[in-house]
Amino acid sequence: MVDVERVQTGVRVERRLLKVLKALAEYLDLSLGDLLEGIVLHVFEQKLPFDDATVGTIEALKQVYGLDLAAADSHRLRDMTPGLGKARADDRSPVQARPTGRQSAGGPSSSGSLQTVHTER
Repeated sequence: MVDVERVQTGVRVERRLLKVLKALAEYLDLSLGDLLEGIVLHVFEQKLPFDDATVGTIEALKQVYGLDLAAADSHRLRDMTPGLGKARADDRSPVQARPTGRQSAGGPSSSGSLQTVHTER
């Protein structure tokens, strides 16, 4: 076991995506936080976080909750929550992720691969 210190966070996530993540966490008997930590730690090492069976479960859950978003959509999402629907260009973080198109050792090339790009404000 590795000891860690966890903190509470108020992250905003697309509604249908959150439903799929919560259902997947329940299916895998994990907390939502544990699921997210596992996904992120795998991706940070360019490893696939799920086996084929779990990917099949994810596809089924996406259909149940009407999640039709793909990795290519991740840089084109606009929050339609009342009062939050329009982001200004100067609200963007000075660090942005951009697709690389590289092939990782853990799996096939994907347009969802990310590279950190520092931008000036």
